[in-house]
Amino acid sequence: MAAGMYLEHYLDSIENLPFELQRNFNLMRDLDQRTEDLKGQIDSLAKEYTANARTLSSEQKLSILRQIQQSYSKCKEFGDDKVQLAMQTYEMVDKHIRRLDTDLARFEADLKEKQIESTDYDSTSSKGKKVESRQKEKKTAKTRSKVKSSDEDGSPKSAQKKVKLLQPGEFSSPTTNFGNVHPSDVLDMPVDPNEPTYCLCHQVSYGEMIGCDNTDCSIEWFHFACVGLTTKPRGKWYCPRCSQDRKRK
Repeated sequence: MAAGMYLEHYLDSIENLPFELQRNFNLMRDLDQRTEDLKGQIDSLAKEYTANARTLSSEQKLSILRQIQQSYSKCKEFGDDKVQLAMQTYEMVDKHIRRLDTDLARFEADLKEKQIESTDYDSTSSKGKKVESRQKEKKTAKTRSKVKSSDEDGSPKSAQKKVKLLQPGEFSSPTTNFGNVHPSDVLDMPVDPNEPTYCLCHQVSYGEMIGCDNTDCSIEWFHFACVGLTTKPRGKWYCPRCSQDRKRK
């Protein structure tokens, strides 16, 4: 998913957040005001009780005390409601923060996956070009050797071979099909003894190759033909050995 899509979806999800927060804050303000009103009533009743305690009858005293007690109970209810609203508001904001963290993690994972695919493509392309150049040099050397041999041999068959080797279609075809090289063909190639070997066949790099996504793979790179591939698979790919190890785990 593109960065713009992540941002658009997140902005849509928080579109109503300001209104919901404002509603909760207004409710808490209203509860505060009602609590302050009750506290004022309690202060008035307390002053009345202390000022007239000697003249009030027992029933009047009990009535005033009950009113004070009921007012305190109401204040406690308003306080509990206010705490619930505060917790609801906190959860509301925290939910969007968690979603933002999740979207950021997914976005970073998508970026890393694209970087890995780009690196694999560049590596495969560079190896293919390198093998193409080697095959072209090899075919050119073979052609020159056969043409020289035909010149020294004056037989009609040698003359026919010379003409056949110089046909432009046959001469240029290996350079366009470097991706379909068979592992046995590489044995005839001039190889640098210091060049590293790859794949299950323990040969040098040639043709199209694919890298194992297991960072601990001892071989790392494989020829398409040796692992039965014709095109690059999507997503992560593991070599036969690493696939068996993963299944055992």
